[in-house]
Amino acid sequence: MSTAKILGIEFFNGQVDDAVKLMRDHGGFLVAPSGTCFARLRRDESYRLAMINADIAIPDSGGMVLLWKIFQGETVNRISGWKYLSCFSQMLFAEKSGDLLWILPNEMARKSTARWLTENGFSFSNDDFYLAPFYGGIVEDRQLVQEIDHRRPRHIVVGIGSGPQEKLGYYLRENLNYRPAIHCIGAALGFLTGEQVKIPAWADRFYLGWLFRLFANPRRYLPRLWRAVELPWLIFRYRSNLPPMMKK
Repeated sequence: MSTAKILGIEFFNGQVDDAVKLMRDHGGFLVAPSGTCFARLRRDESYRLAMINADIAIPDSGGMVLLWKIFQGETVNRISGWKYLSCFSQMLFAEKSGDLLWILPNEMARKSTARWLTENGFSFSNDDFYLAPFYGGIVEDRQLVQEIDHRRPRHIVVGIGSGPQEKLGYYLRENLNYRPAIHCIGAALGFLTGEQVKIPAWADRFYLGWLFRLFANPRRYLPRLWRAVELPWLIFRYRSNLPPMMKK
């Protein structure tokens, strides 16, 4: 597959349906870092390890794509988490293929996901949902590994929030006794299920999803958006290299 190495991460540089097919056919561990995530590469060793070892990293951040074009003169085809999950779910609904596990942060997310699946005629059971506990800096979950090894779902969708979800996805890939497709898609699931503000396709196309999230919940999203101010400097300074860890 064609890739572009940015800040030490090999980003998939192709079409969204090809990324979905790769995960469907070969399994592995997929991440979709937003622009607010890259500062963690210098502050969180376990997050850093997960990101550089992902099987597929999709370029979700419109800011990263634009900055790469400005500083490096190279074009990367942006695939937002919303776009990826939309394509992935369309494949699931068309094939009417179950065999999934949804790892979610709370009961509200479970209910909204169940409602969305029902509206799309997709069958599921209560065993298809796992409500994740609160994970600390180091993410481990032996109970979850045992449950997955027993059920052996073909797809695992992790939507517990950026940071812990990438660590969990990497942990699962390294500890399961088979190779499912592990999709770490952050807030994208909430956009589709209605748990978060709906983002029109045109807004996603023009890199404006962050603006809709900001207006919908400024108190929650503004602090996260502030973390993205480091991104221009990181790309200008390190380009394709992995930034060094900050000294403690």
